[in-house]
Amino acid sequence: MKLRFLGGTGTVTGSRYLLSDDKHRVLIDCGMYQGVKTLRRRNWAKFPVDPSTIDAVVLTHAHIDHSGYLPALVKNGFKGKIYCTQGTHDLCKVLLPDAGYLQEEDAKYAFRKKFSRHENPEPLFTVKDAWESLKHFEPYHYHQTFEPVKGFEVTFTPAGHILGSACVHVRHKANDRTVVFSGDVGRQNDLIMRPPEPIKKANVLVCESTYGDRLHEETDPETELAEIITRTAGRGGIVLIPAFAVGRAQMLLYAIHKIMREGRIPKLPVFLNSPMAIKATEIFCTHHKEHKLSASQCEVIDSHTEFVRTVDESIKLDSVRFPCIIVSASGMASGGRVLHHLKTLLPNYRNSVVFAGFQAPGTRGDRLVAGAERIKIHGEYWPVKAEIHNMGSLSAHGDYNELLQWLEQGALEPEHVYVTHGEMLASDIMRKRINDKFGWNTEVPDLFEEVEI
Repeated sequence: MKLRFLGGTGTVTGSRYLLSDDKHRVLIDCGMYQGVKTLRRRNWAKFPVDPSTIDAVVLTHAHIDHSGYLPALVKNGFKGKIYCTQGTHDLCKVLLPDAGYLQEEDAKYAFRKKFSRHENPEPLFTVKDAWESLKHFEPYHYHQTFEPVKGFEVTFTPAGHILGSACVHVRHKANDRTVVFSGDVGRQNDLIMRPPEPIKKANVLVCESTYGDRLHEETDPETELAEIITRTAGRGGIVLIPAFAVGRAQMLLYAIHKIMREGRIPKLPVFLNSPMAIKATEIFCTHHKEHKLSASQCEVIDSHTEFVRTVDESIKLDSVRFPCIIVSASGMASGGRVLHHLKTLLPNYRNSVVFAGFQAPGTRGDRLVAGAERIKIHGEYWPVKAEIHNMGSLSAHGDYNELLQWLEQGALEPEHVYVTHGEMLASDIMRKRINDKFGWNTEVPDLFEEVEI
C-alpha cells in the first residue's frame, strides 16, 4: 500500500491524501485551497491524478478545506462513492451548494466590477455541480467498519473538531497494516464539542499541525468576549464576528447568549447573517447528542438569534447604526456577506471586529489581525479604524500541547508519523515535539511525495 500527499503539506488548506495498492485508489479528503493567491491557483490546476481512476473518497469532516473540491472532482470524472459520518453528510449538503453559489456570485461580481483579469470569469464549480457530487455520498456511524473498496477497511472515530468530524482509520487487509488520518483534532476542553477520542492503534499516523508551533491563550474566552462587547456597545459601536459557519458560529452564539443571560453584557440584538451558518445551526441542534449542549440549550440559540436569510435583509442590516452583534461567515473574511459588513464597519473607530480562530496566511483575516491600516475588498481599499481582535482561545483546533496530550492518551506505537496540515514552520516544530516526547519516527512530507505503508 502506498500513500501520496496530494495536498495539505506546507499549508493548512487543500487536504488531500491518496492511498493505493495494485488494484484500488482511495482519496482521503478532497479539500479546496484557501489563503494566498499562489495557493488558490492550485484549485484551478489539473488534479494530480485522473479523477476517473479514483475508486472512492473518504472524508474526515465537512470544512471546505477538506471537502470543497468534491464538486470539481465529480465534474472532472470521479464516479465512485464518497464516505463520511452522518454529521459530515448533513453539513456537506449545506456547505457544498453554498460554496458553488459563492463561486458563481464571485464570478458574476468580478465580471460586473471588472476587477478580474479574465474577460469572462468562470466559477470553479456551480451549485448544480455541488448537488451532483452529493449524489455520491454514503454516510456511516462512528465505529462502524465498512469497505469503500475491496481490501480496504475503514472506521471513523470522533475527532472533536466540529459536528461529524472524524479520524479516519484505514486497514489494508492484505498486509494487516493500518494508517490513521487525524483530520483536524479538536480541543480537550471546548465549550461545546466533546474531546477527541484517543487512537488505539496505527502503523502509520498522519497528524495535523495547525497549531504545531503555538499554545492557545489561557484567557477565559467568555470574559474576553464580554469585555469586547461591553466596551464596544458603550461607545455606540457594532461588534462584527467573522465566524466559520460550521462549529465556531454555533459556539459563539451559545457563548454570547450565555454571558448575556448572566448579565455580563448588555442586552443587544444578535444577528446571524449567513444562510450556510443558519442551516448549520439547525443541523447542530438536530445532532445535539453528538456535542455537549442539550436540546434546551440549542433552543436558546435558535430562539434568541435573529436569522438574516435573504439578500435584502442582509443589505438592510448594513444600514444599522445602533449597538448590536453580527455573526457572519466566513471565518477568515475570505468571502461571503461578511465582506459587505467589513466595508461598512471597518472605517468607524466605534466598531469592533472579532476573529475567532486560525487565520491562514494571506487571508484578509490574517492581514487585519496583523495590523493592516487598509484592506482590499471587491477591488477597492478600505481604511481600518475599527478595533481588531483575534481570540485564539476560541479556536476549534487543539494547540501543540493538546495534540501531544491526545496522542499520549492512546496506546500508540506507530512506525512512522507524517506531520501535515500546517504552515511549514508549525509542521516542523510539531515534528520535533512528537519525536522528542515519544521517540517516534516523524517527518514532514513534501507535496506529491509518495511513501510505502
